[in-house]
Amino acid sequence: MAKQLVFGHQNPDTDAIAAAIAYAYLEKQKGYDTEAVALGEPNDETQYALNYFHHAAPRVVKTVANEVSEVMLVDHNEPQQSAPDIAKVTVTHVIDHHRIHDFNTAQPLYYHAEPVGCVSTIIYGEYQMAEVAIPKDIAGLMASAIISDTLLLKSPTTTDKDREALAALAKEAGIDPDKYGLTMLKAGTNIADKPAADLVDEDAKSFTMNGQSIRIAQVNVVDLADVHDRIAEFKDAMGQEAKAKGYDLFVALVTNILDSNTEGIVVGTDTAKAIFAKAFNTTLSNDTAQLPGVVSRKKQVVPPLTEAFGK
Repeated sequence: MAKQLVFGHQNPDTDAIAAAIAYAYLEKQKGYDTEAVALGEPNDETQYALNYFHHAAPRVVKTVANEVSEVMLVDHNEPQQSAPDIAKVTVTHVIDHHRIHDFNTAQPLYYHAEPVGCVSTIIYGEYQMAEVAIPKDIAGLMASAIISDTLLLKSPTTTDKDREALAALAKEAGIDPDKYGLTMLKAGTNIADKPAADLVDEDAKSFTMNGQSIRIAQVNVVDLADVHDRIAEFKDAMGQEAKAKGYDLFVALVTNILDSNTEGIVVGTDTAKAIFAKAFNTTLSNDTAQLPGVVSRKKQVVPPLTEAFGK
């Protein structure tokens, strides 16, 4: 059986990397020749989890068609979020919890998607169905992913399946999810020494909405004041990238993980910015908007923007 690479989206977060590791291991137990790889370096939060559970980071790849002819995708399906040469390979498996958009294949495939808070929750179910034991380190990474994607089960994307999976995985990994989780989340909020250009690229995804190119980044902090003195720096970095990549709208969601509030920094055409303001029934002041209670890009930002742009 030919080797397959397993990977999450570009600018991988904790779920993308943990899911690739977990799913590659599961499919290997089923007889596939798999390797977990990543489309970018792990961020600080993810590296904390990898170090804590003594697991090496996946190898970073820029392209995949030069290595394999078949791949498995986790935590994404949209081509613009995947490997740049994804069209040159065959996708045999997809495990995801996002919208399905611009995705099609020439051959049948295994596709498992559920509206849950974290793709590692779905993979936990896959392990149960296959009756495969989860190694302690991988259980820890999967628990970390659920904590990250659901902000310790506080996100509106959280489901009972996420809660049940986290409880089981945390027990297997030997951690207190609340104590460990808060420490892990805080590990990803140290932004003082990072350039704004790096911060808005670290956890960012691209979307197409009614022909418009949209970029949405998320930056987690423990105090929104951490970015207030840097708004101009953020806008400049976002503006340069928007011009270079042709984005009609670039939004940076700066989210306080402690009180679940977000401040949006918005750069783009006047028309696109007006659509953003309409989508959230807000006004922009110095290209920023208060978004109380908004923590989920997937559930609370992409859907209203898609609707506002006319799909």
